Amino acid sequence: MASLDISSVLQGGYQHPVSRSWQGRRQLTKSMFMYPLFITDDPDASVLIPSLPGQRRWGVNKLVAFLEPLVKKGLSSVILFGVPLSCTKDGRGGPADDVDGPVIQAIKIIIARFPNLYIACDVCLCEYTDHGHCGILNEDGTVNTEPSVQRIAEVAVNYAKAGAHCIAPSDMMDGRIKAIKRGLIDAGYGNKVTLMSYSAKFASSLYGPFRDAAGSAPAFGDRKCYQLPPTAKGLARRAILRDVAEGADIIMVKPALPYLDIIADAAELASDHPLACYQVSGEFAMIHAGAAAGVYELRNMAFESVESMVRAGATLILTYFTPEFLDWLS
Repeated sequence: MASLDISSVLQGGYQHPVSRSWQGRRQLTKSMFMYPLFITDDPDASVLIPSLPGQRRWGVNKLVAFLEPLVKKGLSSVILFGVPLSCTKDGRGGPADDVDGPVIQAIKIIIARFPNLYIACDVCLCEYTDHGHCGILNEDGTVNTEPSVQRIAEVAVNYAKAGAHCIAPSDMMDGRIKAIKRGLIDAGYGNKVTLMSYSAKFASSLYGPFRDAAGSAPAFGDRKCYQLPPTAKGLARRAILRDVAEGADIIMVKPALPYLDIIADAAELASDHPLACYQVSGEFAMIHAGAAAGVYELRNMAFESVESMVRAGATLILTYFTPEFLDWLS
């Protein structure tokens, strides 16, 4: 050791568990985790999703019993995804904001039973259209942007009116953040509801289990014309800057683990905004599969994955591991 330069000795700074914890710029807390919930239109549903380990589609009558122990453990926020299985879908996603539909009913039930639980609502049309795309289509099957944006904004405002604390549009239509913000302001919710934008949402292979869960696979084609190409770092940066300028309150990157560089870019470009990332269904399923194969221990890998997101700059993590982290961080 005598031959080492003073500046070469680093291990003295992390030789103890407590001093190791100080090496992180930000520590994981329970409030950093938002739990995605799939709400279906069968009010008594509690259906396991085979491709998404341990996750279920929930009916509104089952929500309170499921959420109560999680809230007691420190669950502070959820994001709702509607999974309509018995409604009549149409070309404009008409059932998305049905007052008797699963999302608006779930908002009301959660507010009544858990008034301090923060409720975000994913806003998209794909679960509710008969073609499975995220917007309204032209006759040739391409997206018709202007009416799509108008419809997305309409749904967002109706979720706000139902009591949602946060609107999270995931459709990736150009200009929808500005339209939603204008709609919220005009309806009197501009100062009352958070707008969290899926700003950099990539056309990823990791959405498969989610599409099984939500029944949202497109009937034809794909979403590569509106979700970002995986190689498109510059487009992602431009989308982040655009959504900041259009009034987004929170910026999101999705998926998370393959796009840590984009999370870091977002932390730089939107340094004054909270930064969310979505550890998507395929990421979650892969971590479970690796653990089941004996490649690593599940808890250790779950921690390593989310800690990498925090290291990159994330302040909010949407993940199906949220219930486990409520236990692990106790």
